[in-house]
Amino acid sequence: MKFNSTTRTALLIPVFTLINFVAFAQLTVQSIEVGTSIENRELVGADSTFSSDVNTLYCHTTINGAENEPTIKHVWYYNGEEQASINLNVRSENFRTWSSKKIWHTWTGNWKVEVLDANDNVLASKEFTIKP
Repeated sequence: MKFNSTTRTALLIPVFTLINFVAFAQLTVQSIEVGTSIENRELVGADSTFSSDVNTLYCHTTINGAENEPTIKHVWYYNGEEQASINLNVRSENFRTWSSKKIWHTWTGNWKVEVLDANDNVLASKEFTIKP
Protein backbone atom coordinates (compact mmCIF):
# COMPACT_ATOMS: atom_id res chain seq x y z
CA MET A 1 0.00 0.00 0.00
CA LYS A 2 1.35 3.41 -0.95
CA PHE A 3 0.77 6.36 1.40
CA ASN A 4 0.61 9.95 0.23
CA SER A 5 0.98 12.93 2.57
CA THR A 6 -2.78 13.17 3.19
CA THR A 7 -3.01 9.50 4.13
CA ARG A 8 -0.01 9.78 6.48
CA THR A 9 -1.55 12.82 8.20
CA ALA A 10 -4.90 11.04 8.59
CA LEU A 11 -3.13 8.06 10.19
CA LEU A 12 -0.97 10.15 12.55
CA ILE A 13 -3.71 12.35 14.01
CA PRO A 14 -5.55 9.47 15.74
CA VAL A 15 -2.25 8.12 17.10
CA PHE A 16 -1.29 11.48 18.66
CA THR A 17 -4.81 11.93 20.04
CA LEU A 18 -4.66 8.47 21.61
CA ILE A 19 -1.26 9.22 23.19
CA ASN A 20 -2.58 12.45 24.76
CA PHE A 21 -5.74 10.71 25.97
CA VAL A 22 -3.81 7.88 27.62
CA ALA A 23 -1.42 10.30 29.37
CA PHE A 24 -4.22 12.18 31.16
CA ALA A 25 -7.34 9.98 31.03
CA GLN A 26 -6.70 8.08 34.26
CA LEU A 27 -5.57 10.94 36.51
CA THR A 28 -8.23 11.40 39.19
CA VAL A 29 -8.48 12.96 42.62
CA GLN A 30 -9.60 10.37 45.16
CA SER A 31 -9.77 12.89 48.00
CA ILE A 32 -9.14 16.55 48.75
CA GLU A 33 -9.33 18.00 52.26
CA VAL A 34 -8.14 21.13 54.06
CA GLY A 35 -6.81 20.94 57.62
CA THR A 36 -4.51 22.41 60.23
CA SER A 37 -1.41 20.17 59.99
CA ILE A 38 0.23 17.12 58.44
CA GLU A 39 1.44 14.26 60.63
CA ASN A 40 2.89 11.04 59.21
CA ARG A 41 1.74 12.12 55.73
CA GLU A 42 -1.86 12.37 56.92
CA LEU A 43 -4.00 15.48 57.31
CA VAL A 44 -4.95 16.54 60.84
CA GLY A 45 -7.79 18.90 61.74
CA ALA A 46 -9.79 18.55 58.53
CA ASP A 47 -12.76 20.91 58.44
CA SER A 48 -14.60 23.42 56.28
CA THR A 49 -14.48 26.28 58.79
CA PHE A 50 -11.38 27.64 60.53
CA SER A 51 -10.60 30.46 62.95
CA SER A 52 -8.64 33.49 61.70
CA ASP A 53 -5.83 32.65 64.14
CA VAL A 54 -5.14 29.34 62.33
CA ASN A 55 -1.83 30.70 60.89
CA THR A 56 -1.30 27.92 58.27
CA LEU A 57 -3.63 25.57 56.42
CA TYR A 58 -2.82 22.46 54.40
CA CYS A 59 -4.55 21.00 51.38
CA HIS A 60 -4.04 17.22 51.28
CA THR A 61 -4.83 15.43 48.03
CA THR A 62 -4.80 11.77 47.04
CA ILE A 63 -4.22 11.23 43.32
CA ASN A 64 -4.94 7.99 41.46
CA GLY A 65 -4.02 6.76 38.00
CA ALA A 66 -0.93 8.88 37.41
CA GLU A 67 1.48 7.78 34.69
CA ASN A 68 4.86 9.23 33.74
CA GLU A 69 5.08 11.37 36.91
CA PRO A 70 2.78 14.25 35.94
CA THR A 71 2.64 17.59 37.70
CA ILE A 72 -0.53 18.90 39.30
CA LYS A 73 -1.21 22.30 40.85
CA HIS A 74 -2.92 23.41 44.02
CA VAL A 75 -4.33 26.88 43.39
CA TRP A 76 -5.50 28.72 46.51
CA TYR A 77 -8.22 31.40 46.14
CA TYR A 78 -9.40 33.97 48.68
CA ASN A 79 -12.73 35.66 47.88
CA GLY A 80 -12.31 34.61 44.24
CA GLU A 81 -8.76 35.95 43.79
CA GLU A 82 -5.77 33.67 43.32
CA GLN A 83 -3.40 33.82 46.30
CA ALA A 84 -0.97 30.99 45.51
CA SER A 85 -0.25 28.35 42.90
CA ILE A 86 1.92 25.41 43.92
CA ASN A 87 3.23 22.79 41.48
CA LEU A 88 3.35 19.27 42.90
CA ASN A 89 4.96 16.23 41.27
CA VAL A 90 2.95 13.01 41.36
CA ARG A 91 5.51 10.24 41.70
CA SER A 92 3.38 7.08 41.59
CA GLU A 93 0.03 5.73 40.42
CA ASN A 94 -1.51 6.24 43.88
CA PHE A 95 0.06 9.27 45.51
CA ARG A 96 -0.63 11.56 48.48
CA THR A 97 0.62 15.12 48.31
CA TRP A 98 -0.11 18.45 49.94
CA SER A 99 0.56 22.16 49.88
CA SER A 100 0.30 24.77 52.59
CA LYS A 101 -0.77 28.39 52.77
CA LYS A 102 -0.02 30.95 55.47
CA ILE A 103 -3.26 32.64 56.50
CA TRP A 104 -3.07 36.24 57.65
CA HIS A 105 -5.51 36.91 60.53
CA THR A 106 -7.43 39.53 58.50
CA TRP A 107 -8.11 37.13 55.59
CA THR A 108 -11.56 36.10 56.76
CA GLY A 109 -14.15 34.95 54.27
CA ASN A 110 -14.47 32.40 51.52
CA TRP A 111 -11.55 30.29 50.35
CA LYS A 112 -11.12 27.55 47.78
CA VAL A 113 -8.34 25.24 46.64
CA GLU A 114 -8.47 23.81 43.12
CA VAL A 115 -6.46 20.81 41.89
CA LEU A 116 -5.42 21.30 38.26
CA ASP A 117 -3.76 18.87 35.86
CA ALA A 118 -0.86 19.75 33.54
CA ASN A 119 -3.34 21.26 31.05
CA ASP A 120 -4.96 23.46 33.76
CA ASN A 121 -8.13 21.36 33.81
CA VAL A 122 -9.81 21.43 37.23
CA LEU A 123 -9.76 17.90 38.65
CA ALA A 124 -11.31 18.76 42.02
CA SER A 125 -11.85 21.65 44.41
CA LYS A 126 -12.51 22.23 48.09
CA GLU A 127 -14.20 25.30 49.57
CA PHE A 128 -13.77 26.45 53.15
CA THR A 129 -14.31 29.53 55.31
CA ILE A 130 -12.08 31.53 57.65
CA LYS A 131 -14.14 33.09 60.47
CA PRO A 132 -13.08 36.08 62.58
